[in-house]
Amino acid sequence: MRDAGLDQAIKAAGGVASLARAVGIAQPSVSAWSRIPAERVLSVEALTRVPRFVLRPDLYGSSGDESPLKSEIDEIDELRAGEYGLLSLLLGKAPDAATLSRVTSLRGDASELGMAHVELAAVAADLDERAVAAEFFNLFIGLGRGELLPYASYYLTGFLHERPLARVREDFDLLGIERAGPSREPEDHIATLLEVMAGLARGDFDAEFVQQAKFFERHLKPWAVRMFADLEISPSAKFYRAVGRVGRVFIELESEAFTLSE
Repeated sequence: MRDAGLDQAIKAAGGVASLARAVGIAQPSVSAWSRIPAERVLSVEALTRVPRFVLRPDLYGSSGDESPLKSEIDEIDELRAGEYGLLSLLLGKAPDAATLSRVTSLRGDASELGMAHVELAAVAADLDERAVAAEFFNLFIGLGRGELLPYASYYLTGFLHERPLARVREDFDLLGIERAGPSREPEDHIATLLEVMAGLARGDFDAEFVQQAKFFERHLKPWAVRMFADLEISPSAKFYRAVGRVGRVFIELESEAFTLSE
């Protein structure tokens, strides 16, 4: 039986099939949900505009009554979660027109990450949904395979479905993260790992900071910068070159911050 938050998200999206397409997963996966998985809340909120405290009140309380867990999340972690969530959204599926419109509203400062945001917003304003979808297809899907394979196993071993994927699944079990129904993508896809980091930064899971740092060190630090750097130099990309710059700079900053916290 579906809970109220999931029902509202389905109605806002225009049905189960529409929600599944928006999130970028198979319809049977959404049909199998009894409630929205914790690692999907932020992307569903962004796509449906249903507030997170409606989608999962057990995690986010209400608009005027944050849960004790959420009250401890500081502004920096909110910003980190937003950055992870944005990258996960853009790498999980080709953005639609509404998502591109939101990307154009990104603002930045004189920092390297701020300037990368400004560049991404400018590129998003110059391209339409079809052009970006074509980029996404050529980069990540292709005819047979895309230009890039954004999986930890591939970047670390040269093959898919190897030991890095098994390690991700081990840590999913430790964190209590369950896959909601069948999915076409292995769990070591970059978008999934970024989405989990967004949840960890925001405190969606019952995990200490040391577990957040360990997840990053095990599953993103060894290869994510290389993947984002490959996006930056891709000859077939324009929008995703800018995404690559944002991702590379952000992951480098995260890596330095986690190192300093040791």
